[in-house]
Formats: sequence, structure tokens, C-alpha cells
Amino acid sequence: MTIDKNLSGSALTISLTGRLDTATAPQLESELKRSVAGVTELCFDFAGLEYISSAGLRVLLSAQKVMNRQGSMVIRNVNDVVSEVFEVTGFADILTIE
Repeated sequence: MTIDKNLSGSALTISLTGRLDTATAPQLESELKRSVAGVTELCFDFAGLEYISSAGLRVLLSAQKVMNRQGSMVIRNVNDVVSEVFEVTGFADILTIE
């Protein structure tokens, strides 16, 4: 998985390419811990994300809890496979997906 970050003021966009699973979730978790201080708008761009596992969902849930305290979080450009995972797990009701 590749993580690209773009910080503009207090808005952070994180673009993921590849698979967010048990092997790559710790990488994203570490990146978020380093990056979200002072961020009020967190956007995930999933245009290049092919797959997400329960480990990836856990990282997103953790990020959502942090952003509930300090701002907002949105997920954009979700493909059908990832969208189905969000629907089946109920995450579509928890996360803001555009």
C-alpha cells in the first residue's frame, strides 16, 4: 500500500493505493498518529484503494473517533468492493462517505 499525504492549512488529505489489510494497517495507523495533530478536516481519498479488511476498518474507526473530537472526517472515491464492505459491516452508517 502507498500512502500520499497533502496538508493544506488544517486540512489533511490522505490518498491510499493498494490494499488496506492486516499487513498494511499498522503503516496507516502510524502515519495517522504522526499527522493528525492540529488537523480539523481529514479526507481519505480511496480512488486507488482496491481492498479493505477488518484491520483497515479498525484504523478508520480509530481515526473517526479522533476527528470527532477535533474536526471532521470524510472518505471519497470509494470503489464498489470497498463500498460493499462498508455496507455489510455497518460502517456506511458510522463514516461520512462521499
